[in-house]
Amino acid sequence: MTPPQLIRPALASDEAAIRACAEQAYSQYVATIGRKPAPMLADFAAQIAERQVHVCVNGQGDFQGFIVFFSVDQHMFLENVAVSTAGQGKGIGKALVQFCEATALSQGLGSVSLYTNAKMTTNLAIYPRLGYVEVGRRSEAGFDRVYFEKNLLAASQQRG
Repeated sequence: MTPPQLIRPALASDEAAIRACAEQAYSQYVATIGRKPAPMLADFAAQIAERQVHVCVNGQGDFQGFIVFFSVDQHMFLENVAVSTAGQGKGIGKALVQFCEATALSQGLGSVSLYTNAKMTTNLAIYPRLGYVEVGRRSEAGFDRVYFEKNLLAASQQRG
């Protein structure tokens, strides 16, 4: 059985664990993409200060993963989600995404949008399983990005 998890706002003291998690999660894509993916270059200190980062810790307080999201217009933008090696296979990534979705709904936002790199094929398979629909592809800042969106109001009506 997976121990209980807690998702909380990130603290400045979490920055090193967040950066290490991002490095571990995204370093496998450097060769494929030809440079560091955008999440490896993020200014986590600024994002933490702006309260855009949440971390997941287990019952003992051990870091398991993080998510970065913020509202843009009438939707929530999910910028980054990563799970530590210790946290993989425990549903932590899914729990973090669901936390983002619940936060969006609590703020009156009806959708979550995100993008991933076209070469991150694992992500291209994960997001549709979580109810996200591909809405576009474009090249930005030298990255080939695939955009996804999830209509939270339609998803909650299907459940209810």
